[in-house]
Amino acid sequence: MSEHGPVRGAGEAANAFGATVPEATTLTPTAGGVCAVEGIAAGGLAAGLKPSGRPDLAVVAAPRTVAAGAVQTTNAVAAAPVHLTRRHLAATEGRGRAILLNAGSANACTGPDGADTARASAVALAERLGCAPEEVLVASTGVIGQPIPRETLLAGIPALVADAAPDADGARRAAEAIRTTDTWAKEAAVTVADPAGTATVGGLAKGSGMIDPAMATMLAVITTDADLRHPTLASVLSDVVARTFGRISVDGCQSTNDAVVLLATGEQHAPPALGALVAGLEHVCGALAEQIVRDGEGATRTLHVHAVGAETDADAEVVARAVAGSDLVRTAVAGGDPNWGRVLAAVGAAGAGATGLRAHAPRGTAPGGEPTIGSGDQATGPRVPRVVPERLDVRFGAVTVCRFGAAASFDAGQAAAALRGPDVHLTVDLGLGEGRATVLTCDLTHGYISINAEYTT
Repeated sequence: MSEHGPVRGAGEAANAFGATVPEATTLTPTAGGVCAVEGIAAGGLAAGLKPSGRPDLAVVAAPRTVAAGAVQTTNAVAAAPVHLTRRHLAATEGRGRAILLNAGSANACTGPDGADTARASAVALAERLGCAPEEVLVASTGVIGQPIPRETLLAGIPALVADAAPDADGARRAAEAIRTTDTWAKEAAVTVADPAGTATVGGLAKGSGMIDPAMATMLAVITTDADLRHPTLASVLSDVVARTFGRISVDGCQSTNDAVVLLATGEQHAPPALGALVAGLEHVCGALAEQIVRDGEGATRTLHVHAVGAETDADAEVVARAVAGSDLVRTAVAGGDPNWGRVLAAVGAAGAGATGLRAHAPRGTAPGGEPTIGSGDQATGPRVPRVVPERLDVRFGAVTVCRFGAAASFDAGQAAAALRGPDVHLTVDLGLGEGRATVLTCDLTHGYISINAEYTT
């Protein structure tokens, strides 16, 4: 998303996932990333954690202790910084001063020493900022099972604090320092305005591989000058993450370290209404999530999977996820092949009406069960949407390739053209209702295999 794009007004799309802007609200993309919010300082540098010598340590700090919240991985094998951040937010009842982020090591599956390193880094940053250790949140990304060189990490913190600045350069340095296989730094910011007032939302993120809904190997820091406090902050953040970061996939692989952290300074004394602020948060989170998919490991195309005509939005989301998660669909997109049969197979695998193993599925997976994917809660079983094969339509772009569950007459050249550009739009119409959802993924290429076949060697 361009930092200086057109103002988005009421009724227009707030992001690529279908969110809309409320009446009398405008969203104006702006510069500054995570530091677009006044008073937020950020920085990043090379502390020596990466063998490459590239930047690997970052900080985002508020001028004082502010409202804070996080949505983190649902992976049972969660990293030490995930556990520590969770405990700190519980201890402070949703308050925080800063977040310390490192790349090069995930500090996951590192035992008691890894937990000690996470705690020591929070203490060291707190001493520099003059706050309590519990007001420091931590996040790590990199190789699982690889310990962080503790003394190297701690030695880099004084220079990191000195490097932090409340400007666009500081924000960019922080975004650069958390990259792993990312090919660019990911930032976004927007000014939100409605008759009640204005607010700013900024953010940065990293992520390129091991990306799947319900959080993945991505880190993001979001800031705002609006006055959001617990429990509203936690509820809003969870909902926004579910509709943005929770609707992307690169490879169907969930990691151990994901976190989206929100710092709300409350410095804006005349903020917009909550609905307008949520639109701003969805714009920034959506822009960052879209950048992650566009930078997917080995990706050449971004695939927008639109599921429409479902009985409910939740059903549409499950169907869109199933199609986006299909390796066969994604390889077809990589080759520009309008193979709609692969799409229907993915839809059918997600749908109710199937027999056999589904009859023995765990409790909570029956048709009509409550949705759990992307909610941030522990799953009790996936929702199973109703699918009627004879009502299914499939379109690539504007070209209908399947109608009523069977082959449609279409121009092969037009279908191939719809698969040729950097953005491919695939629509599945279930023909059952008004429910709709969009999930973003990318094509699956030889480049992804090359990157991950030798990741640690």
